[in-house]
Amino acid sequence: MKTTAAPDPNTKTPRFRPPPLACDAHCHIFGPAAKFPFAPDASYHPPDSPFEGLQLLHKKLGIERAVIVHASCHGSDMRATLDGIARSGGKYRGTAIIDESYSEKDFQKMQDGGIRGVRFNFVQHLGGRPDMALFHRTVARLKEMNWHLILHLDAQDLVELREMFMKIPVPMVIDHMGRVVAAKGLQQEPFKVLLDFMRHQNTWVKVCGAERVSSKGPPFDDAVPFAQALIAAAPDRILWGTDWPHPNVKVMPNDGDLVDLFALMAPEPELQRRILVDNPARLYGFE
Repeated sequence: MKTTAAPDPNTKTPRFRPPPLACDAHCHIFGPAAKFPFAPDASYHPPDSPFEGLQLLHKKLGIERAVIVHASCHGSDMRATLDGIARSGGKYRGTAIIDESYSEKDFQKMQDGGIRGVRFNFVQHLGGRPDMALFHRTVARLKEMNWHLILHLDAQDLVELREMFMKIPVPMVIDHMGRVVAAKGLQQEPFKVLLDFMRHQNTWVKVCGAERVSSKGPPFDDAVPFAQALIAAAPDRILWGTDWPHPNVKVMPNDGDLVDLFALMAPEPELQRRILVDNPARLYGFE
């Protein structure tokens, strides 16, 4: 069991000011563990990063809406995420992690609580491939509920599982630009496959996690060309998020810097509004 680092407490005020109703479409709430314990089999235990911390962050960054991505350290216990959504006054939505025990009643409870998708983890250091039978049953259920699928992948998974992912019949959101490795360049096979996915109307991608994609380290600007290529491919199916509080990163970013990095990825105000406001509102059903 490893303990991950806390986020940078000295969030910078970004030079770029997001437009009204901007959405952080990928962030987490962890704990507090005394109230919402971590899963017994969790591969990591992060420091408490509760609802109040996320609110303070967003106030500093000028962000009004958010999507809480339920993380593997809480397993399939959705209480921390549902609590955060409930306390947001309609400004937050969320995504779920489920297990075999989830019934129609559980899905309806999540729907009522602001959940709009289910996330599956394929990343090796977080446990690797999920139960594929549960995966396929869940995809069928998502189609019935008009929800979407979130995929947290290693870059090579894009290549190895390409045929299966191409057949997914629901909107599919790929986290962190597919976790491609910047040093391998724009012509690497996983990134070419990701760009091919973006030609299909049901594929979305998050241009976040620059600190995970970067091979250079701060200011992580070697991730920018990858984000720009994805945005150019499908500007109506791009999301962005902070990934606060940044679990399992090698170098802890400052969230103010990440907001300014986004402005390099999408310099035009119309494009910024589309990615930060219009796209998440459409996918997550914000008013």
